[in-house]
Amino acid sequence: MNAFTAIPQGSDLRAEIDRLRKERNAVILGHYYQSPEIQDLSDFVGDSLELSRKAAETDADVIAFCGVRFMAETAKILSPEKIVVLPAMDAGCSLEDSCTPAEFMAFREAHPDHIALSYINCSAEVKALSDIIVTSSSAEKILAQIPKDQKIIFGPDKHLGGYLKRKLGRDMLLWPGVCIVHEAFSETELLKLKAVHPQAPIAAHPECPPYIVDHADYVGSTSGILDFAKTMPGDTLIVATEPHIIHQMQKAVPHKNFIGAPGADGNCNCNVCPYMALNTMEKLYLSLRDLSPRIEMDETLRVAAKKSLDRMLEMASGTVGQGDVGARP
Repeated sequence: MNAFTAIPQGSDLRAEIDRLRKERNAVILGHYYQSPEIQDLSDFVGDSLELSRKAAETDADVIAFCGVRFMAETAKILSPEKIVVLPAMDAGCSLEDSCTPAEFMAFREAHPDHIALSYINCSAEVKALSDIIVTSSSAEKILAQIPKDQKIIFGPDKHLGGYLKRKLGRDMLLWPGVCIVHEAFSETELLKLKAVHPQAPIAAHPECPPYIVDHADYVGSTSGILDFAKTMPGDTLIVATEPHIIHQMQKAVPHKNFIGAPGADGNCNCNVCPYMALNTMEKLYLSLRDLSPRIEMDETLRVAAKKSLDRMLEMASGTVGQGDVGARP
């Protein structure tokens, strides 16, 4: 019998997920970019590293990570004793795809006097080849601790790296990767929207190109943008990141109005992450039922990748989950 013929529907599907969660002693993690129905049933909703750290602190036997592959790998790196399942194993990331381990190793070998700061949106293999992992919330604090004369490779996101270069005046060699979601925003359409809502501030993720970030009143990670939405004095916010974060904003401050920044076609449909969308309620149910597909990792690789993560936490542990890289300079 085909597995999909046995999948319950509607409220029965939600009930079955809850039953399996208890039976498997599982914790369900939902990234901010997941669909509202997955966010609402998750035990924790947040940014990638924040979720992995929270899961590691639980006594769960199983982690079901509704996100993308590098996020589930990070959960396995921090919780090797737990079973980690990713409902959609084909949920990748354009940043990870842009930076293969072989290419990154060759790049490092060509620049032996550089240390490598790698954005967490990369594979376990690239983490193992890096000196320090950074998040958008920790990068600035970490860079402040590195001597100004130390040469730095920053990858794989050239837009986050470029934002930090401009803000901090650090000369870094940037890997040419981009997030296809944040790359899709249109400056022309954003300015049209701003003209309609002239009093509304713009909050942007630093993965956005400079022509979007330069118009932002606040620049920060997804968690930081959510906090800004809660505390800003006005009642309308233009949001330049993946639009599913707006679900959490509406729950937190339902009296405010949140508008997704538009893409080139004048709406934000093109800014929905196609990789995140591969996770569905049905696939989550199957992953808990079958404990598959699993994230498996060689222990040597896991330990090597964990070193760069540990280095980040040593240098900037207080920033995880805060998400704030500060106001636009």
